[in-house]
Amino acid sequence: MQEDRSNAPPLLYEGTEVDAAASAPESPAVLSGPTMEKVVARDNLTNALARVRRNKGAPGVDGMTVDNLAPYLKDHWPEIRDRLLRGTYRPQPVRRVEIPKASGGMRALGIPTVLDRFIQQAMMQVLQEDWDATFSPSSYGFRPDHSAHQAVAAAQQLIARAAALSWTSTLRSSSTGSATTS
Repeated sequence: MQEDRSNAPPLLYEGTEVDAAASAPESPAVLSGPTMEKVVARDNLTNALARVRRNKGAPGVDGMTVDNLAPYLKDHWPEIRDRLLRGTYRPQPVRRVEIPKASGGMRALGIPTVLDRFIQQAMMQVLQEDWDATFSPSSYGFRPDHSAHQAVAAAQQLIARAAALSWTSTLRSSSTGSATTS
């Protein structure tokens, strides 16, 4: 019997869909990068918690504030950690709010729960550490300790260097005496 695929998956929450794909991969991938153990390492989590506290932010669908995160983790971390390591952790839906745009109108904004922001931060720190070394030294976009100002300064240096080389090349070619006598 053929499955009816003419209808969209049912809505779980308004604005979200139930996953249509299987939750487990058909064949396990070979792990070659960072592991979840690095994500849940104590020093990484301490840094992630500090970053989430610094960034503040509004509560998600569960209503938990940044100030409530540490006490919540004290009570629930072993279970959350286990779900992360087993690959069964699922983030909560994001809270949708609309904020006014400067040009008029509204812009939709999704606010994840504080717990999900904490886990995202912990994962990003590990992935960034692993991947950042693979980027070109002249790549400035969305990298720690790299800014748009640094990119502009580097471009200006390259332009100045190219202009100096062009000037030097022009001087050399004119001093070799390309003049011909008749």
